[in-house]
Amino acid sequence: MRDMLTLMLAIMVTMLFLSFPMMIPLLAAPVIVMLLYYPAFDPMILTQQVIGGIIPASLVCVPMFILAADIMTSGEMSTRLVDFVKAFVGHIKGGMAITTAVACTIFGAVSGSTQATVVAIGGAMRPHLLKGGYDDPFSLALIINASDIAFLIPPSIGMVVYGVASGTSIGELFIAGVGPGLLIMVLFSIYGYVYARQQNIPAVPRSSWAERWKATKRAMLSFGFPVIIIGGIYSGIFSPTEAAAVSVLYAAVVEILVFKNVSLKDLRKIALSTGMVTAVVFILVGAGSAFSWLISLARIPQMILPAVLGPVPTQLRLLVVLSIAYFIGCMFVDPIVVIMILTPIFQPVVTGLGVDPVLVGTIVTLQTAIGSATPPFGCDIFTAVAVFRRPYFEVIKKTPVFIAILLVVSATVILFPQSALFLRDLALGH
Repeated sequence: MRDMLTLMLAIMVTMLFLSFPMMIPLLAAPVIVMLLYYPAFDPMILTQQVIGGIIPASLVCVPMFILAADIMTSGEMSTRLVDFVKAFVGHIKGGMAITTAVACTIFGAVSGSTQATVVAIGGAMRPHLLKGGYDDPFSLALIINASDIAFLIPPSIGMVVYGVASGTSIGELFIAGVGPGLLIMVLFSIYGYVYARQQNIPAVPRSSWAERWKATKRAMLSFGFPVIIIGGIYSGIFSPTEAAAVSVLYAAVVEILVFKNVSLKDLRKIALSTGMVTAVVFILVGAGSAFSWLISLARIPQMILPAVLGPVPTQLRLLVVLSIAYFIGCMFVDPIVVIMILTPIFQPVVTGLGVDPVLVGTIVTLQTAIGSATPPFGCDIFTAVAVFRRPYFEVIKKTPVFIAILLVVSATVILFPQSALFLRDLALGH
């Protein structure tokens, strides 16, 4: 079985270096291995596993959250949010950096997508950061790492995928991600303040209360999304899937009828873009499901985990090993792939040790978010390279400090679980 695992990894690595899209090696590796090691099995079983991976009804909310994010990214909601935050904190030392961190957090509560946040908030804030005296490496590093907060703040697409893969309540995952997300925002804001003082970056003039009120009125409708998603789910009005559908309707009404920055003709182009992204996500989810099934069939978890976790695994050791595995995985491949492959491997041990599955899901989502902005192949890095047309090494130059801050938050959640579970317990009346 060790030879089989080595072959699977060799196939995937080789095909990735040959520039195949991630879905190809993810599907090719299990097919080749199954034909070589399990010739008696019908290859159609893998097809059934792919289809079975995208059957869960809770996945229906994924394309709807993506569509809502696409509508908002095409409109002016991100600009209004940036103006709102800037009006209140822009005058503080490091105000532009703080504005970026806070705006990424708020937009994350609207979109649930790190890459959408990079595009929307990054596009709006990068010119302000450069004009304010920040260099491009710092600005880009801040944007891609602050965008990770979108993977923790509901409606996180990563949490939806993890909830489907592990059977964990998506609603509880949503509320548990808020605490770590806000902690990241605060720490990034503090670092932005310290960096501005060290580099002697001037603050912008303080906005008047009239300007603040105007910015608040312009951004007011944007705050409806967290109310719909979190308030709707925990008041029992909506399920997560229904909340996703309502968020699409809300985004369309606000951007088309109120802001009038998106036309009905634009919806066709936006829907096509959503369809393309959704197709990729669902192929990755289905391929990951087939890959995980083959790993379970070969009993690879039973071969690997005892050696890693030791003869008597503890909850702390499990959470540390799990964090490292997801973090390293997302440095190389898409977070959805990592979640779909690794979750079935760790899930039996999580259940056996009685670890709170919502805590595990929060840690997993945090690690995948960090890995997404970590060299060499974090997906947010390449999104920034494509969107801002800057060299790869310029984009990653000043990421180490932000990654270190994110790892501190990871350690905090592992050592102090209530930093993630407090709001969940409060919402459920525990």
